[in-house]
Amino acid sequence: MKHDIVILGLSITSSWGNGHATTYRSLVRELHNLGHRVLFLERDVPWYAGNRDLPETDFARIELYSGLEELRHRHGDAIREAELVMVGSYVPKGGDAGEYVLDTARGITAFYDIDTPVTLAKLRRGDCEYLRPELIPRYDLYLSFTGGPVLDHLEDDLGAPMARPLYCSVDPTLYFPGENMLPVYDLGYMGTYSDDRQPALNALLVDPARHWPEGRFIVAGSRFPETFAWPTNIERIEHLPPAGHRRFYNTQRFTLNITRREMIEWGYSPSVRLFEAAACGVPIISDYWEGIDTFFEIGKEILISRSSGETFEYLTGISETERLRIAANARKRILDSHTAAYRAMELENYIWQAREKRKPNMKSVNFSGGMNLNKKYVL
Repeated sequence: MKHDIVILGLSITSSWGNGHATTYRSLVRELHNLGHRVLFLERDVPWYAGNRDLPETDFARIELYSGLEELRHRHGDAIREAELVMVGSYVPKGGDAGEYVLDTARGITAFYDIDTPVTLAKLRRGDCEYLRPELIPRYDLYLSFTGGPVLDHLEDDLGAPMARPLYCSVDPTLYFPGENMLPVYDLGYMGTYSDDRQPALNALLVDPARHWPEGRFIVAGSRFPETFAWPTNIERIEHLPPAGHRRFYNTQRFTLNITRREMIEWGYSPSVRLFEAAACGVPIISDYWEGIDTFFEIGKEILISRSSGETFEYLTGISETERLRIAANARKRILDSHTAAYRAMELENYIWQAREKRKPNMKSVNFSGGMNLNKKYVL
């Protein structure tokens, strides 16, 4: 059986401790809705094996593989014949897998970097095992979760033939305002623990909670140190699967977004949590990074906090009418430009561009017909 698209990604079966799974699920679902057949190849690793919340699905064929040899023997034909083969960031042994894909695939090849600033920092240190620098010029497309100046750097300095933004997205059929759901918490946060985000979390949520004992707060995320002393008015959830995300957001008056250090350095790096929360109609308080105003209008669609005092002012000083207005504005922005369906059409457009660019040197391939590579979408 031929597949239009083959994706080698970190995980689609488990959202435990990663943001990749929800991104792949929504994108693949919309590619399926556009008529594409998708094979998702995932390295079978124990930390996801024990935490699978989507072991199979009707919008893609999912196959687990144990290593490169199994990838070659079981899935070599699919990789060779696919119209698009996409390798994602953080795939175990992704450098070896990427080299095999580039040597084998006849169709368009792409690297999908869900962690672009982290990847670039790793490349500078020489320790990026999922993307070797010599492979970057060989991919037809470098798709990046980060836009802005990083795209020029990828092309001009690292040799990517085409670097394009393919930001995270949201499925509005899964994330929407709750009917008859009243907020229980004043402020919530969802995110896996990281050393570089913890100071901002302390300043923008933990400190306001300590100084406002009447307020109610909630933090969901794995890998936080067991020794951390949370204030008693902060409720903790260790892991929240995607099925619980909508309810999580809909129980909050405001939700907090905190950005990784590498993402702040490059800017233009929206988190999927931003889009999920906005689609749920929950106003967002966020730290600042360059380019955030290209996704949301500050003050009208999102609130920026740089201190515990600013967070406290938002929580106690904004009227309910204004709170709901900010939430409605952000939701409209997301539905206009940041849904998974929009991303799938963007990807089709990039494939068309890559094929046109590569056409004089295109390898012979019998396309299966699911992807309309002759159509350029105007987005």
